Amino acid sequence: MTGPRRAGGSDEASAGWRESLLAFGPHAGAHRVAIRASVSTLVPLAAVLAIGRPDWAPWAAFGAFTALYGRNRVHLSRLTMQLSAAAVLVTMVVLGSLVATLPAPTWPMIVAGAVLAGLVSVVSDAEDWHPPGPLFALFAFSGSASLPERTLEDVGVAALVAAASAAFSVLVGAAGTALRRARGLPAPRSAFARSWTLRAGRRVRLRRVARYALGVLLAGAVAVLLGIGHPYWAMVSALVPVSTATFAAGAVRGVQRILGTTIGVLVAAGALALQPSALGVVALIVAFTFGAEFLVGRNYGVAMVCITPLALLAVHLASPTPVEVLLVDRLVESIVGALVGIAVGLATRRWDARLA
Repeated sequence: MTGPRRAGGSDEASAGWRESLLAFGPHAGAHRVAIRASVSTLVPLAAVLAIGRPDWAPWAAFGAFTALYGRNRVHLSRLTMQLSAAAVLVTMVVLGSLVATLPAPTWPMIVAGAVLAGLVSVVSDAEDWHPPGPLFALFAFSGSASLPERTLEDVGVAALVAAASAAFSVLVGAAGTALRRARGLPAPRSAFARSWTLRAGRRVRLRRVARYALGVLLAGAVAVLLGIGHPYWAMVSALVPVSTATFAAGAVRGVQRILGTTIGVLVAAGALALQPSALGVVALIVAFTFGAEFLVGRNYGVAMVCITPLALLAVHLASPTPVEVLLVDRLVESIVGALVGIAVGLATRRWDARLA
């Protein structure tokens, strides 16, 4: 009797895994978020292109991450969240730009990235960010730290570009409020209640801080030891599996990232094979931004099919790299980071039971 029960349990677990992997969530007004993110990305990138400074594009893109916060919030609650996210993102760009001026920035980026990932996760919890966690902040820091041939003069420029882009994103996010007031419509009620306390789940959140820091540190170290050219992609990928409430959910998210990245690399290869102009690259980035935000709340793996070429095109716009190197680095880094994140989640899965 024991054997059949185990087999049945295994079948149920496999079915549950497949269902989680392939589940596609409801629309839930995703088009509105996608439009805000697309506009917030288009204008800053077009601006740096218009003044002949495509090398500023990463800083503009990192500031535009502000638009991704508060997707389901309205009016003052969205404004508050986006302002706090903007402050953190601009700070990460400045810190990353400072690291980029070092003679050998890679290991300082990895160590500082691990520390900052943990610290930003505390801010995220205190501010009740959505999307939660330090992923975009780490991307802004490590991406800025990885830009080649930067000087101290570039740090001020990076701060101004990122801040201007973030400010524009906040204005776009607030546009709905202005339109409703102009039309005399009442503001919808929001359930948002800001809290600076961490008392209710303090231990859980501090364990999450440790997971974030450990995952980033290990993923960056493994990527460097393997000799891969963009270790920050592994660092960012490592956050994904440890950002969920359970190990099983994190493992699903990690597999979704690997599968979505694999397909996304092929999509990026096709886009880059067309040899688009700088303006064409910006148009593609905006299109993929819309697709990413339209899909990310519905299925993370499918969204990665858009997120991957978006990231690759942004890197290519700022500092053109041989396409085959860019594609291979992205794929390998993402796999390494996701596997490290899953391993960290597996190794620490009993923390909750012991410390609850």
